[in-house]
Amino acid sequence: MVQRAVARIVEAVFEADFLDCSYGFRPRRSAHHALRTLRATLVTKKVRHLYEADIRGYFNHINHQWLKRMVAHRIADGVILRLIGKWLRAGVMQDGVVVRTEAGIPQGGPISPLIANAYLHALDVEWETRMRGAKLIRYCDDLVILCRGNPQPWFRRLEDIIGRLGLTLNAEKTRTVDAADGFDFLGMHFRLMPMRSNPKRRFCYRWPSTKAMRSIRHKVRDAVGYDDIYSLEEKIRALNPILRGWSQYFRIGNAHRHFKKVDSYVYTKLVNFLRRKHKRRGKGFRAFPPSFFKKAGLYQPHGTVVHRFRTLRGEHSREAG
Repeated sequence: MVQRAVARIVEAVFEADFLDCSYGFRPRRSAHHALRTLRATLVTKKVRHLYEADIRGYFNHINHQWLKRMVAHRIADGVILRLIGKWLRAGVMQDGVVVRTEAGIPQGGPISPLIANAYLHALDVEWETRMRGAKLIRYCDDLVILCRGNPQPWFRRLEDIIGRLGLTLNAEKTRTVDAADGFDFLGMHFRLMPMRSNPKRRFCYRWPSTKAMRSIRHKVRDAVGYDDIYSLEEKIRALNPILRGWSQYFRIGNAHRHFKKVDSYVYTKLVNFLRRKHKRRGKGFRAFPPSFFKKAGLYQPHGTVVHRFRTLRGEHSREAG
């Protein structure tokens, strides 16, 4: 309760300072807004090159002294500053033992994502004021830099700023990308391709990444399981929140084929479950058609894809033709 109350106060103060390039853990902003801005920039600004950057162990390497100075620069209330200092020193539980750390933020509390986002506000300020010619899009510690020319000089500048914050870039996950070759950001795969309606023009299409598809298959497999004890209603009750949440995030874009694949995977898993439960021979697809599960209340992602998303004030939309 105390953390939540302090988080609301700190959020109100820092929200006035946060810049447009920051989208993570902010009111009236979401990952969808970051994805929407990224695609719009690739299309309208005719950007081809970008730099995918990943900060190594971000939440575990935030410098406490730096963070407290940043917070104290905007908040003068001694009680709030002392509470934040105590939460930072609270440590983490490992194998039943509390381990105190000199860096990093304990995750799970209401205030953790807010102050983690505030820590990188210094990056936003320096980039927006000094780095003209390259656009930064950041969702907490996930960020991309878009530019028209060679992105390598911008990478060196980013590395310098990140280093001054006591952080390092993950060399294995940080790379230069041509948008035509495709790249992943916040679970989405983006690729600059000729438009279906006009092949002479290019548009940035997006759909769930390979990792996102693998993740939903794992969740479905775990929810259905390999037992034959529970009823079909109980299996559907476990599946529906998973499918609905995943679909709500990925439905904005060009995910029609991917949603059909998810539906097909869920259908196969449920047919196999009923075949085991009722000791049926054969594959069971004739006995249990897709309409059978729809009538039983199964949520189906296919058919929920949309191509438009509400834009932030000041943004202009351009959708695929």
